[in-house]
Amino acid sequence: MESRIRIVPVNAVDGVFLDRLALCLEERFLASARIERSLIVPRSALNSTRRQLFLSTLITKVMRAFPDDDGTILTITDFDLYKTSQRYIFGDADEMQRIAIISMHRLRSEFYGEPPDENLVFQRTLKECVHELGHAFGLKHCYNARCAMYYSNSIFETDNKMSHFCEACDKRISRARQ
Repeated sequence: MESRIRIVPVNAVDGVFLDRLALCLEERFLASARIERSLIVPRSALNSTRRQLFLSTLITKVMRAFPDDDGTILTITDFDLYKTSQRYIFGDADEMQRIAIISMHRLRSEFYGEPPDENLVFQRTLKECVHELGHAFGLKHCYNARCAMYYSNSIFETDNKMSHFCEACDKRISRARQ
């Protein structure tokens, strides 16, 4: 497993938020986490009908902007993401390209008509980052609803799971590190 996580913010993502996230990810993955320069993606890249960004478009832009092979990339965006098979996604990962992508758009309480809650959006983002990085490092979905590797169909499932792996997934990722 790579010992470096490169956090790539898309457009403006709060620096304090990213610093806090990097520290948590270093602890969970026993890897260094470095915040890269922001990748600027104009709103014109959105699907004009859906007002969402197609996942493959973002992956292509990230891989062009960060072509070197220096660790696993974690991309964080506020754009609402979708892929061909799904109306929306919280995130996605590609183990072969060593990239994980998280959308904070539907992780925000405001999306659900509730007041803003920065701690809640941080916890949700951390859980989804751990989940997608788990995929990028070779883990599959877990059947334990509390494990970070459990598939979230809704925000309620994200809220229910932990921001770390269950014992079985932790053993699997430990073996991958060796």
